[in-house]
Amino acid sequence: MSQSILQVADDLWTGARQIEDTHPFSFMGEAEEVADGVAFVPSFANVAAIATDDGLVLVDTGSPPFAQHNFDTLRRWTDARLHTAVFSHGHIDHVFGVAPFEAEAAERGWAPPQVLAHEALPARFDRYVLTAGYNEVVNRRQFGLDDLVWPREYRYPDETYADRRDLVVGGLDVRLTHARGETDDHTWTWVPERRLLCCGDLFIWASPNAGNPQKVQRYPREWAVALRTMADLGAELMLPGHGVPVVGADRIRQALTESAELLEHLHDETVAMMNAGARLDEIVHTVRGPEHLLERPYLRPVYDEPEFVVRNVWRLYGGWWDGDPSHLKPAPAGGLAAELASLAGGAGRLADRALEVLEAGDDRLAGHLAELAVQAAPGDAGVHRVRARVFATRAEHEASTMSQGVFRWAARESQERGGGA
Repeated sequence: MSQSILQVADDLWTGARQIEDTHPFSFMGEAEEVADGVAFVPSFANVAAIATDDGLVLVDTGSPPFAQHNFDTLRRWTDARLHTAVFSHGHIDHVFGVAPFEAEAAERGWAPPQVLAHEALPARFDRYVLTAGYNEVVNRRQFGLDDLVWPREYRYPDETYADRRDLVVGGLDVRLTHARGETDDHTWTWVPERRLLCCGDLFIWASPNAGNPQKVQRYPREWAVALRTMADLGAELMLPGHGVPVVGADRIRQALTESAELLEHLHDETVAMMNAGARLDEIVHTVRGPEHLLERPYLRPVYDEPEFVVRNVWRLYGGWWDGDPSHLKPAPAGGLAAELASLAGGAGRLADRALEVLEAGDDRLAGHLAELAVQAAPGDAGVHRVRARVFATRAEHEASTMSQGVFRWAARESQERGGGA
């Protein structure tokens, strides 16, 4: 990145850059000193490095493809040994950069780095091993990476904590606090002497990832509590897990407070409708995020979406059944599709109608009809070509990584079975 990461951050905040054109998951660059003794590596995910008299403290270490890059660029900033690495949570893009530092320590005869994390993180790694195949499938689909290989081995922490852990490294106070938010094992890190907050993925320059449709439960209410707690710290520099730094106490407070307000609104409106007896379908098509918040450059739905947060709130409190009695013990999807196709005059008619309503601007209905047509006639190449067109168009019309990933996957699947678009 040729421009200073702090200048990019300012441009995004003021509107000189648009977040849609500068996706928070797209940054890659060199370590940059963003405060005295504090470096920031924009990566997938970001790495924060804090210099102390006894060596470096890292908050997060990056993903498998970028572990060596993160090590190399930090070594161009300092040759100090890695003393402690803090995992903000167990997602694989945050926890795979320790190995190069361990190899260096062994080669130079240094004490090995210590890894700290919340006590729920080891169970996450255990689950990742158990469900490696599933995670491989859904992450290939989410990110469009057909050759992604899900890790089977992990660097477990040397020490875990429950609610709070205060460290002193090289005379510097480093305070770890647990919060349930995007994950159940999240840690945010506060360095009071530097007025530095490393918030992990509790803030990512996007609408909070509190609804991911292919991943496990998120916790929006507790997430909002953590955001408001962090907002009261008076931090002057915030380094997030994705996206760029936020500089200045007023900006940090605003970003965190408004993120909390968005989550609280989605949570409370969903729960209110649940308490009134509404079905999930009604809630999903009623509850919306406040426009004045979604227009903020740091709350645009470019990764996750408020609609998915609503579904996650339902899942948290209401279980898997959506309130439709026909969905409690449904017929096989293919059988229902075949019956509807027969009533409509064949799968081809469903496909034709899908294109008609797509042209009329109803992407959602077009998606239903195209999917029904394929389920009714899975071997029909022509029907697959329609499905490919419908979901390719849907992907073009979406802003979030989540929706784009699923729709592009569906389009590619039908392109292969339909002999091309």
